[in-house]
Amino acid sequence: MSGPGSSAPGSGMPGSGMPGSGMPGSGMPGSGVRGNIELRDFLRSRRARITPEEAGLPPHPGPRRVPGLRREEVAQLAGVSVDYYVRLERGRHINVSEAVLDALARALSLNDTERDHLFAVARPARTRHRPMPPQRVRPGLYRVLDSLTEIPATVIGRRLDVLATNRMARALVTDFDRLPHRERNMARYMFLNESARELYLDWEMAARSTVAALHLYAGRHPGDRQLAELIGDLSLRDTDFRRWWADHDVFRHTHGYKRLRHPVVGDLTLDYESLTVTGDPEQSLGLYTAAPGSASEQALRLLASWVSDPLPPAQPDSAPTADRPG
Repeated sequence: MSGPGSSAPGSGMPGSGMPGSGMPGSGMPGSGVRGNIELRDFLRSRRARITPEEAGLPPHPGPRRVPGLRREEVAQLAGVSVDYYVRLERGRHINVSEAVLDALARALSLNDTERDHLFAVARPARTRHRPMPPQRVRPGLYRVLDSLTEIPATVIGRRLDVLATNRMARALVTDFDRLPHRERNMARYMFLNESARELYLDWEMAARSTVAALHLYAGRHPGDRQLAELIGDLSLRDTDFRRWWADHDVFRHTHGYKRLRHPVVGDLTLDYESLTVTGDPEQSLGLYTAAPGSASEQALRLLASWVSDPLPPAQPDSAPTADRPG
């Protein structure tokens, strides 16, 4: 159940090709040459959003043919040769040092999340891609979810897969347990389920941060075939997703707020905290609360009373989402 965070991703300069295809020009990172395509597009998108004045450079006389910084200006700010930066941005194989990447991050005014992504795509792991082991939600974590009877709580896994939810989350958003396993994913819900556009008052902000979170994951897992399938499917089926994926924004859900319009309890503003699950850094526990004494707190209490009738506990079914391959 992802949504707007403490800051919303902005727009950049679109990349080329169809996202998610896993082929050169797709914007979907992969191994070898394909991984450097993501580096190319990410660097281009970051320099396109910064003006020379914002970077501390003197104004350049005459019209500019490109938005943002020129390649030679980035090279000047980072203290590298123009030829070196051009080769780097073109996705050529270069053993980039940490010092150079730090200098580029400063030159492009990257935030911490963008810096981490730059390092991930510039220095991909030189390992053979193997199928990822299934993600399993521990029984104790299911019990934690079931014990939280007054606030929504979710467990989100790789690719924003929804691994587990409690009753309040199912009542607030949707009952993912009733969906086909392939559809139990926050990005699919956000873009392919019309109810999401009605639920999220700031749907565009929530949707853009969802795309940016997938981009951040893609930088760490360039060989994830299920991710490539997800990105390709969403790109074909939703023009907003395709456009925002080409912006190459990255975002990490840690904390923030959501403004929602629920069909039963009305409008709510909920704060969320995303906590990494011990033992699996690719799982996060999302908790959603309302300010004490607020109308949103009253709405949550009303929602809790509405779902208080006995329901099956949040346990995995015979082919659980949490045990899906990868």
